Amino acid sequence: MMKNKSITLGGGCFWCTEAIFRETIGVLGVRSGFSGGFIKHPPYREVRTGRTGHAEVIEISYDPEKISLQELLEIHLMTHDPTTLNQQGADKGNQYRSIILYGDDNEKIVAEEAIKKFQSLYTNPIVTELQPFAVFYEAEEAHQNYYQENPEAPYCQLVISPKLTKYRESRTNNGSKV
Repeated sequence: MMKNKSITLGGGCFWCTEAIFRETIGVLGVRSGFSGGFIKHPPYREVRTGRTGHAEVIEISYDPEKISLQELLEIHLMTHDPTTLNQQGADKGNQYRSIILYGDDNEKIVAEEAIKKFQSLYTNPIVTELQPFAVFYEAEEAHQNYYQENPEAPYCQLVISPKLTKYRESRTNNGSKV
């Protein structure tokens, strides 16, 4: 029996990425937070200014017997635009950058291969940062499981719901369950 693993990813607003991965078979848990910056324990109000260097990220714990790191990275690269620098839709700033924080050399190699594989799907170059994982700071409780707790909020309706619909359709069309 393999030990559960974790990976930290950023692809814009953590509310969107968290909602997608919470619906993914093999994912055991998702926490929204911050990583890749230069101050300790940053509050959301500071991260959102873009001055802390942190990206909004999610920490995903998963069962590698049910979903592979490669599959998680493919979902990551398919469910946001990895070709836009410091922006996802209307969300602009380095806190919304595309980033993969790898834990070891093997994870780095898998991430590099995933980016190389997905580059052919995009006209513009993929600008996803690859960075060694250092530390994850969990966001305040109000940011955890945001979509489930606030499904009627305008951001959820206008941004997250369409992304989830597209994700669900892609998983169903590929013959796999969400």
